[in-house]
Amino acid sequence: MLLLRPVALLLALVVSALQGLPWFINVSERLGPGSVLQSFSFNCSSHTPTLDLLSVKPHSTFFNPPSLAKWQGTYVGKVTLSSSARLDALAVNHYELQLLYTCGTYVLRGPLYVDVLRSPGRVQCTGRFASPAGDTIQVPETVTPGARLYTLLLPGLEVRGAQMNIISAQDPPYFPGPFSINEHGWLQAPSQGLRGQAPKVFQLQISVSFGQGQSCQGRLLVKVLPVPASHVSFLQKAQNITVSQSMTPGSEVVQVQATGIDLRYEITSPVPSPLYSVGRADGVVRTTAPLELAGARGLGVTRLQVKAFELLQPQAGAVLDLTVTVPSTNHWPPRCLPALLVTQIPETTPVGTVLDTLACSDPDSAGTALEYQLWFHSPHSPASFSLQDRVLEVNATLDCDSPGACFQHAASILVLDDGQPRMTTEVPILVMVTPVNEYPPACTPRTFRVREDAGPLTLLGSVAGTDRDYPHNSIEFHASGGPSIFAVDRLSGEVLLLGPLDYEQQRLYRLPILLIDHGQDWAPTRRRSGSCTITIEVEDVNDHAPECEPPFQELTIYTFLGRSVEVAEVLCRIPQEPQRLAFSYSIVGGNRHSRFRLQGAVLVHSDPMSGLPWLGQPRTSELLIRVADAGPFAPHLSTTATVIVHLAPWRASTAAPSTPRTTVSSAMAPLLVTGTESFWQPAPWFVVVLTVTGALLLLALGWLLCWLLRGLTQVLQVPSRPAQALLLNSIQGKEEPTEGFLEAPRMELCPDLSSVSSLVHGRTILSSGDGSSLAPPSLPPPSLPPAGERLSLSAAQDARPEEEQDPRLHFQRRSDLDPAALLRLSLLAGEPGSTAAPQGGRQRKRKHIIDSP
Repeated sequence: MLLLRPVALLLALVVSALQGLPWFINVSERLGPGSVLQSFSFNCSSHTPTLDLLSVKPHSTFFNPPSLAKWQGTYVGKVTLSSSARLDALAVNHYELQLLYTCGTYVLRGPLYVDVLRSPGRVQCTGRFASPAGDTIQVPETVTPGARLYTLLLPGLEVRGAQMNIISAQDPPYFPGPFSINEHGWLQAPSQGLRGQAPKVFQLQISVSFGQGQSCQGRLLVKVLPVPASHVSFLQKAQNITVSQSMTPGSEVVQVQATGIDLRYEITSPVPSPLYSVGRADGVVRTTAPLELAGARGLGVTRLQVKAFELLQPQAGAVLDLTVTVPSTNHWPPRCLPALLVTQIPETTPVGTVLDTLACSDPDSAGTALEYQLWFHSPHSPASFSLQDRVLEVNATLDCDSPGACFQHAASILVLDDGQPRMTTEVPILVMVTPVNEYPPACTPRTFRVREDAGPLTLLGSVAGTDRDYPHNSIEFHASGGPSIFAVDRLSGEVLLLGPLDYEQQRLYRLPILLIDHGQDWAPTRRRSGSCTITIEVEDVNDHAPECEPPFQELTIYTFLGRSVEVAEVLCRIPQEPQRLAFSYSIVGGNRHSRFRLQGAVLVHSDPMSGLPWLGQPRTSELLIRVADAGPFAPHLSTTATVIVHLAPWRASTAAPSTPRTTVSSAMAPLLVTGTESFWQPAPWFVVVLTVTGALLLLALGWLLCWLLRGLTQVLQVPSRPAQALLLNSIQGKEEPTEGFLEAPRMELCPDLSSVSSLVHGRTILSSGDGSSLAPPSLPPPSLPPAGERLSLSAAQDARPEEEQDPRLHFQRRSDLDPAALLRLSLLAGEPGSTAAPQGGRQRKRKHIIDSP
């Protein structure tokens, strides 16, 4: 008994908690948004209960999440209609709401069924009649006057009191007479008829109303067809024919012919005809199935009625009775209709939906039981569909909201008979599941912060959008109104700054973001949208310097030894930013002997105790006080206030012990001087190009300088080459006569031998150009070679006298020479009086012989 008490208490709690919960309710389709569907109460004393709406079948957004409020110790729950609710009993008349009630650890889940009832007197125009194009009917011009041409079928017309009127004009010049419509929705032809009105088209605007201002309108087009006079007849009223059972489908059975103009043929009985068809234009009757099936179906004898009629007058014609006899003995596998099943269904197709029903039969034996088997060709299909007898239906929920979830299901239905041997028919099945855009995209509201000095195209952040439909990132972002200084990237959702910001004018912006999905439905135009709001906070940046009032002060104070005297208080503020109250103060000029200091914004003068008190005239100090904002934001702007202080010594005869102050306000407006330092900061690529160019220029200059120095060195070495050659020839000591040749290009000696050299008493005399004699100052008197030895200097010619050659100077040594003779020859070769002969001119041959004395 003790163990049963908790169970009893729990049962009592459940019963008390469920009291008043309506499981079935009926509502009218007239209820609008915000209407309360039902109220019910719950008891939950020890906890705070919750009531949630888990799902709605079929899916709808017409219902708000249930509310739960406490009233007089009992919790009252309400289910209401949302702002988008538009109940229509003709569209959906039953909803199933799954509710979840929670009280502490106790959880209860149950359905709430809502039945939508038709509202009497509600008129609704639907179908092609209410479309912009309207509905179209065709009538022959021979129609009976006043005949019923059209019946208007609309929901609500069964209620008495509905009024229908043709509100469009029916002018007599065009209309033969007015069309009329009665309270049953019957459109009747004019009383004058329509003969002679072909091929006119009459446009009728029809209004349907039912009390209390309810009405709707629709459009109807009446086309009048001409009916030419003609007569159709068969040559004979009945015809019998026997055909072979071996005829294949499409074989010609017989051709029927009638008399008339532009005839057409059709089989009016039986409809549909399982074995035969007739050519609409030629009247040829053909087989549509193997005739072996005729015996199994009891169609060994088939009676057909073939109608012949004129194209422009289908209501008039003639009928021929045709009897076809076929033997009924053969063996075939089962036959199924349809022979191939190809269908396309959306992913929201409910479980249990019938895709198709096979109609199979055994032609060998009517009424034979057949066996059906479903075979799948893909591993993911078995759980999706099932075959119940001959019915193929959806077996599981189809979902395309994950990668690879939407696909084609390929299967086959095998139909087996019970004959011997068993014969099988395979019906291929191809089911394609298409995606449906079920959920709108959503995003989370976020807050971005940006400095007020941020430049254009500054990235503030990205909007994170999500979509439960696949693909989950197929979302476009748009700014739905809001300030124009912000822009949203359509694909990435990045929020960019386009214009300037000002913290003092506006500190907070709200940017509505519209999200639109795409590519998530089989129909490209079926898209959903969502929205969220992005908050943008502007961070303050200091952009105003403080202003002091007054900017200039002049005061006179009396000083006391060893005492501090308060001089003045510097009052500053920023008019554009009154919220800034923190400033820093510093003395930047005029504080000689450091006798002034600042205590916050108060200027204080201190007179030291040491030293004698100074007497005499007052002294003046001109102080410059720098005032800068001390906030956490950069940059820090400042201004300078000027305080002129006249210091007067305190004397015993001073009448007033107090310190008088005189503040002189400047009549001039404060001047704010802003210094701007301009500098040039080149781009990195420019620095690299400039460095490479400078290096190449230095290399070119070094190569050019090296080339010039090398050429100068060669030029300086040319005059010394003849002497070096002579010296080299004289050093070579050989007994046999040796000739040395030294080339001196275009060199001509003076014609006067006295101007070249003279030997007097063993000394070498050099003659200058003016006939004066010059002796080498640095050389001692050389010793002449012995008698009989001579050195000849001649101009050598080529062996062939007829060729003109440039003159060459050749030194031929007849015998060994001493160094003194070589020295004289060197001086002679380097004489500045020698000149080069013109190019191409003939040179004179000269021979100088130096003999010993």
